[in-house]
Amino acid sequence: MKSLFVLFSVFFFSVSSLFSQKLPAKWEELTAPDFALAVKQSEGVCVIPIGVIEKHGPHLPLGTDVFTAREVCTRATNKEYCIIYPFYFMGQIFEAQQQPGTIAYSSELLMRVLDETCKEISRNGIKKIILVNGHGGNTAWLQFFCQVQLESPRDYAVYYTTPSVSQDVQRRITELRKTTVGGHADEVETSTMLAVRPDLVKMDRANAESGANLDRLQNVPNGLYLGIRWYSQYPNHYAGDAKDANTTIGELSVEGRSQTLADFIKAVKADQMTIRLQNDFFKDSQSPLDTKVK
Repeated sequence: MKSLFVLFSVFFFSVSSLFSQKLPAKWEELTAPDFALAVKQSEGVCVIPIGVIEKHGPHLPLGTDVFTAREVCTRATNKEYCIIYPFYFMGQIFEAQQQPGTIAYSSELLMRVLDETCKEISRNGIKKIILVNGHGGNTAWLQFFCQVQLESPRDYAVYYTTPSVSQDVQRRITELRKTTVGGHADEVETSTMLAVRPDLVKMDRANAESGANLDRLQNVPNGLYLGIRWYSQYPNHYAGDAKDANTTIGELSVEGRSQTLADFIKAVKADQMTIRLQNDFFKDSQSPLDTKVK
Protein backbone atom coordinates (compact mmCIF):
# COMPACT_ATOMS: atom_id res chain seq x y z
CA MET A 1 0.00 0.00 0.00
CA LYS A 2 2.88 2.31 0.87
CA SER A 3 4.58 1.62 -2.48
CA LEU A 4 1.34 2.47 -4.33
CA PHE A 5 1.16 5.74 -2.45
CA VAL A 6 4.77 6.51 -3.40
CA LEU A 7 4.08 5.70 -7.07
CA PHE A 8 0.96 7.87 -7.06
CA SER A 9 2.88 10.73 -5.42
CA VAL A 10 5.65 10.52 -8.02
CA PHE A 11 3.09 10.46 -10.86
CA PHE A 12 1.16 13.39 -9.39
CA PHE A 13 4.37 15.37 -8.88
CA SER A 14 5.47 14.69 -12.47
CA VAL A 15 2.15 15.78 -13.96
CA SER A 16 1.87 18.88 -11.80
CA SER A 17 5.50 19.78 -12.60
CA LEU A 18 4.70 19.56 -16.30
CA PHE A 19 2.01 22.21 -16.02
CA SER A 20 3.64 24.38 -13.33
CA GLN A 21 7.09 24.57 -14.91
CA LYS A 22 7.80 28.02 -16.33
CA LEU A 23 8.80 27.36 -19.91
CA PRO A 24 9.96 29.95 -22.45
CA ALA A 25 7.28 30.75 -25.01
CA LYS A 26 9.69 31.55 -27.82
CA TRP A 27 10.43 28.48 -29.95
CA GLU A 28 14.12 29.38 -30.38
CA GLU A 29 14.66 29.66 -26.61
CA LEU A 30 13.39 26.15 -25.80
CA THR A 31 15.67 23.16 -25.45
CA ALA A 32 14.61 20.03 -27.36
CA PRO A 33 13.30 18.25 -24.21
CA ASP A 34 11.51 21.41 -23.07
CA PHE A 35 9.97 21.83 -26.51
CA ALA A 36 8.10 18.55 -26.04
CA LEU A 37 6.81 19.82 -22.70
CA ALA A 38 5.87 23.15 -24.27
CA VAL A 39 3.74 21.45 -26.93
CA LYS A 40 1.72 19.80 -24.16
CA GLN A 41 1.56 22.91 -22.01
CA SER A 42 0.43 25.00 -24.99
CA GLU A 43 -2.24 22.40 -25.82
CA GLY A 44 -0.78 22.21 -29.30
CA VAL A 45 -1.10 25.91 -30.16
CA CYS A 46 1.54 28.09 -31.82
CA VAL A 47 1.42 31.72 -32.94
CA ILE A 48 3.43 33.09 -35.87
CA PRO A 49 3.95 36.85 -35.50
CA ILE A 50 4.26 38.02 -39.12
CA GLY A 51 5.65 41.37 -40.16
CA VAL A 52 7.84 42.59 -42.98
CA ILE A 53 11.04 44.53 -43.62
CA GLU A 54 10.09 47.97 -44.94
CA LYS A 55 10.60 51.68 -44.45
CA HIS A 56 8.62 53.24 -41.59
CA GLY A 57 9.09 56.91 -42.24
CA PRO A 58 12.51 58.43 -41.58
CA HIS A 59 12.45 57.63 -37.85
CA LEU A 60 11.44 53.98 -37.23
CA PRO A 61 13.41 50.77 -37.89
CA LEU A 62 12.75 48.59 -40.94
CA GLY A 63 11.64 45.72 -38.71
CA THR A 64 8.98 47.72 -36.83
CA ASP A 65 6.11 45.38 -37.77
CA VAL A 66 7.95 42.27 -36.63
CA PHE A 67 9.12 43.86 -33.38
CA THR A 68 5.59 44.95 -32.47
CA ALA A 69 3.90 41.71 -33.56
CA ARG A 70 6.34 39.66 -31.47
CA GLU A 71 5.85 41.93 -28.45
CA VAL A 72 2.07 41.56 -28.71
CA CYS A 73 2.50 37.78 -28.90
CA THR A 74 4.97 37.70 -26.01
CA ARG A 75 2.64 39.61 -23.72
CA ALA A 76 -0.31 37.48 -24.83
CA THR A 77 1.51 34.24 -24.02
CA ASN A 78 2.30 35.57 -20.56
CA LYS A 79 -1.48 35.64 -20.09
CA GLU A 80 -2.36 32.45 -22.03
CA TYR A 81 0.62 30.21 -22.74
CA CYS A 82 1.44 28.99 -26.22
CA ILE A 83 4.55 28.71 -28.40
CA ILE A 84 5.81 31.70 -30.41
CA TYR A 85 7.42 30.92 -33.77
CA PRO A 86 10.80 32.63 -34.47
CA PHE A 87 11.30 36.05 -36.11
CA TYR A 88 9.16 35.92 -39.29
CA PHE A 89 9.67 38.80 -41.73
CA MET A 90 8.68 37.25 -45.07
CA GLY A 91 5.62 39.37 -45.83
CA GLN A 92 4.01 41.09 -48.82
CA ILE A 93 5.68 44.45 -49.47
CA PHE A 94 5.93 45.00 -53.22
CA GLU A 95 4.53 48.53 -52.79
CA ALA A 96 7.71 49.66 -50.99
CA GLN A 97 10.34 48.28 -53.35
CA GLN A 98 11.44 51.82 -54.25
CA GLN A 99 12.55 52.45 -50.64
CA PRO A 100 15.97 51.54 -49.14
CA GLY A 101 16.10 48.36 -47.09
CA THR A 102 12.86 46.76 -48.33
CA ILE A 103 12.94 42.96 -48.64
CA ALA A 104 10.25 41.90 -51.15
CA TYR A 105 10.20 38.18 -51.94
CA SER A 106 8.23 36.78 -54.86
CA SER A 107 4.60 35.88 -54.23
CA GLU A 108 5.32 32.22 -55.03
CA LEU A 109 8.09 32.08 -52.42
CA LEU A 110 5.96 33.82 -49.78
CA MET A 111 3.22 31.20 -50.19
CA ARG A 112 5.61 28.26 -50.30
CA VAL A 113 7.65 29.24 -47.25
CA LEU A 114 4.60 29.94 -45.09
CA ASP A 115 2.99 26.70 -46.25
CA GLU A 116 6.10 24.65 -45.46
CA THR A 117 6.48 26.47 -42.15
CA CYS A 118 2.98 25.43 -41.12
CA LYS A 119 3.67 21.84 -42.21
CA GLU A 120 6.87 21.77 -40.16
CA ILE A 121 5.05 23.16 -37.14
CA SER A 122 2.44 20.42 -37.55
CA ARG A 123 5.13 17.75 -37.92
CA ASN A 124 6.39 18.84 -34.51
CA GLY A 125 3.05 17.99 -32.91
CA ILE A 126 1.34 21.39 -33.03
CA LYS A 127 -2.03 21.21 -34.79
CA LYS A 128 -3.40 24.72 -34.23
CA ILE A 129 -1.49 27.61 -35.79
CA ILE A 130 -2.45 31.27 -35.39
CA LEU A 131 -1.05 33.76 -37.91
CA VAL A 132 -0.71 37.06 -36.02
CA ASN A 133 -0.37 39.87 -38.51
CA GLY A 134 1.57 43.04 -37.74
CA HIS A 135 1.61 44.59 -41.23
CA GLY A 136 -1.33 46.07 -43.13
CA GLY A 137 0.06 44.97 -46.49
CA ASN A 138 -0.15 41.33 -45.39
CA THR A 139 -3.91 41.32 -44.81
CA ALA A 140 -5.23 40.18 -48.21
CA TRP A 141 -2.35 37.74 -48.69
CA LEU A 142 -2.84 36.03 -45.32
CA GLN A 143 -6.59 35.79 -45.83
CA PHE A 144 -5.93 34.15 -49.20
CA PHE A 145 -3.41 31.81 -47.56
CA CYS A 146 -6.14 30.68 -45.15
CA GLN A 147 -8.49 29.99 -48.06
CA VAL A 148 -5.75 27.92 -49.73
CA GLN A 149 -5.77 25.63 -46.69
CA LEU A 150 -8.84 24.01 -48.26
CA GLU A 151 -6.92 23.11 -51.41
CA SER A 152 -5.79 19.74 -50.07
CA PRO A 153 -6.16 17.66 -46.87
CA ARG A 154 -4.03 18.50 -43.84
CA ASP A 155 -4.12 17.50 -40.19
CA TYR A 156 -3.84 20.97 -38.72
CA ALA A 157 -5.84 24.21 -38.72
CA VAL A 158 -4.58 27.70 -39.55
CA TYR A 159 -6.26 30.70 -37.93
CA TYR A 160 -5.57 34.34 -38.84
CA THR A 161 -5.91 37.58 -36.89
CA THR A 162 -4.75 41.16 -36.77
CA PRO A 163 -5.48 41.72 -33.07
CA SER A 164 -7.09 45.06 -32.22
CA VAL A 165 -7.81 46.82 -28.94
CA SER A 166 -11.16 46.91 -27.18
CA GLN A 167 -13.55 49.83 -27.73
CA ASP A 168 -12.70 51.20 -24.30
CA VAL A 169 -8.95 51.15 -24.99
CA GLN A 170 -9.50 52.68 -28.43
CA ARG A 171 -11.47 55.51 -26.83
CA ARG A 172 -8.60 56.21 -24.43
CA ILE A 173 -6.08 56.20 -27.28
CA THR A 174 -8.25 58.57 -29.32
CA GLU A 175 -8.50 60.96 -26.36
CA LEU A 176 -4.71 61.00 -25.98
CA ARG A 177 -3.90 61.46 -29.67
CA LYS A 178 -2.91 64.86 -31.01
CA THR A 179 -3.42 63.81 -34.65
CA THR A 180 -6.41 62.26 -36.39
CA VAL A 181 -4.88 60.96 -39.63
CA GLY A 182 -2.18 58.43 -40.33
CA GLY A 183 -1.78 54.71 -40.69
CA HIS A 184 1.93 54.07 -41.15
CA ALA A 185 4.78 55.22 -38.88
CA ASP A 186 2.25 57.72 -37.50
CA GLU A 187 1.60 58.86 -33.95
CA VAL A 188 0.17 55.52 -32.80
CA GLU A 189 2.69 53.21 -34.49
CA THR A 190 5.58 55.38 -33.33
CA SER A 191 4.14 55.36 -29.81
CA THR A 192 4.01 51.58 -30.01
CA MET A 193 7.68 51.39 -30.89
CA LEU A 194 8.47 53.77 -28.02
CA ALA A 195 6.87 51.16 -25.76
CA VAL A 196 8.52 48.17 -27.47
CA ARG A 197 11.99 49.30 -28.62
CA PRO A 198 12.60 52.95 -27.69
CA ASP A 199 16.30 52.51 -28.40
CA LEU A 200 15.52 52.16 -32.12
CA VAL A 201 13.26 55.21 -32.47
CA LYS A 202 14.78 58.41 -33.91
CA MET A 203 12.23 60.99 -32.79
CA ASP A 204 14.41 63.88 -33.96
CA ARG A 205 13.80 62.65 -37.53
CA ALA A 206 9.99 62.40 -37.31
CA ASN A 207 9.51 65.60 -39.32
CA ALA A 208 12.38 65.05 -41.75
CA GLU A 209 9.90 63.88 -44.41
CA SER A 210 6.23 64.46 -45.15
CA GLY A 211 3.60 61.90 -44.22
CA ALA A 212 0.82 63.74 -46.02
CA ASN A 213 -1.54 62.04 -48.46
CA LEU A 214 -0.63 63.30 -51.96
CA ASP A 215 -3.86 61.84 -53.40
CA ARG A 216 -2.43 61.56 -56.92
CA LEU A 217 -5.26 59.33 -58.19
CA GLN A 218 -8.18 61.65 -57.59
CA ASN A 219 -9.58 60.69 -61.00
CA VAL A 220 -9.92 57.04 -59.96
CA PRO A 221 -12.73 56.37 -57.42
CA ASN A 222 -11.65 54.79 -54.13
CA GLY A 223 -14.08 51.94 -54.77
CA LEU A 224 -11.73 50.68 -57.49
CA TYR A 225 -8.83 48.76 -55.94
CA LEU A 226 -5.35 49.40 -57.33
CA GLY A 227 -2.01 48.00 -56.27
CA ILE A 228 -0.41 51.37 -56.97
CA ARG A 229 -2.90 53.22 -54.75
CA TRP A 230 -0.61 53.33 -51.71
CA TYR A 231 2.31 54.69 -53.74
CA SER A 232 0.02 57.31 -55.26
CA GLN A 233 -0.85 58.52 -51.77
CA TYR A 234 2.30 58.00 -49.69
CA PRO A 235 5.44 57.73 -51.85
CA ASN A 236 7.64 58.44 -48.80
CA HIS A 237 6.17 55.34 -47.13
CA TYR A 238 5.08 57.50 -44.23
CA ALA A 239 1.42 58.20 -43.48
CA GLY A 240 0.65 60.66 -40.71
CA ASP A 241 2.69 62.75 -38.29
CA ALA A 242 4.68 61.11 -35.51
CA LYS A 243 5.98 64.16 -33.65
CA ASP A 244 3.49 63.79 -30.76
CA ALA A 245 4.08 60.06 -30.18
CA ASN A 246 4.34 59.00 -26.54
CA THR A 247 4.84 55.82 -24.55
CA THR A 248 1.42 55.98 -22.86
CA ILE A 249 -0.39 55.51 -26.17
CA GLY A 250 2.07 52.78 -27.11
CA GLU A 251 1.51 50.83 -23.91
CA LEU A 252 -2.25 51.05 -24.31
CA SER A 253 -1.98 49.77 -27.88
CA VAL A 254 0.39 46.87 -27.19
CA GLU A 255 -1.27 45.77 -23.97
CA GLY A 256 -4.75 46.06 -25.46
CA ARG A 257 -3.87 43.97 -28.50
CA SER A 258 -2.10 41.39 -26.35
CA GLN A 259 -5.23 40.91 -24.23
CA THR A 260 -7.33 40.40 -27.36
CA LEU A 261 -4.82 37.86 -28.64
CA ALA A 262 -4.71 36.04 -25.29
CA ASP A 263 -8.48 35.65 -25.49
CA PHE A 264 -8.14 34.27 -29.04
CA ILE A 265 -5.47 31.79 -27.93
CA LYS A 266 -7.75 30.55 -25.17
CA ALA A 267 -10.61 30.15 -27.66
CA VAL A 268 -8.39 28.26 -30.11
CA LYS A 269 -7.31 25.86 -27.37
CA ALA A 270 -10.96 25.12 -26.64
CA ASP A 271 -11.92 24.77 -30.32
CA GLN A 272 -12.70 21.12 -31.09
CA MET A 273 -14.80 21.75 -34.18
CA THR A 274 -12.52 23.33 -36.83
CA ILE A 275 -10.32 20.33 -37.59
CA ARG A 276 -13.34 18.01 -37.43
CA LEU A 277 -15.14 20.14 -40.01
CA GLN A 278 -12.02 20.30 -42.17
CA ASN A 279 -11.84 16.51 -42.17
CA ASP A 280 -15.51 16.28 -43.15
CA PHE A 281 -14.96 18.83 -45.90
CA PHE A 282 -11.96 17.01 -47.35
CA LYS A 283 -13.88 13.72 -47.27
CA ASP A 284 -16.93 15.24 -48.98
CA SER A 285 -14.70 16.93 -51.57
CA GLN A 286 -13.45 13.56 -52.81
CA SER A 287 -16.95 12.63 -53.97
CA PRO A 288 -19.17 15.73 -54.23
CA LEU A 289 -22.07 13.80 -55.84
CA ASP A 290 -22.34 11.76 -52.67
CA THR A 291 -22.38 14.74 -50.36
CA LYS A 292 -25.48 14.68 -48.18
CA VAL A 293 -27.47 17.82 -47.40
CA LYS A 294 -26.55 18.93 -43.89
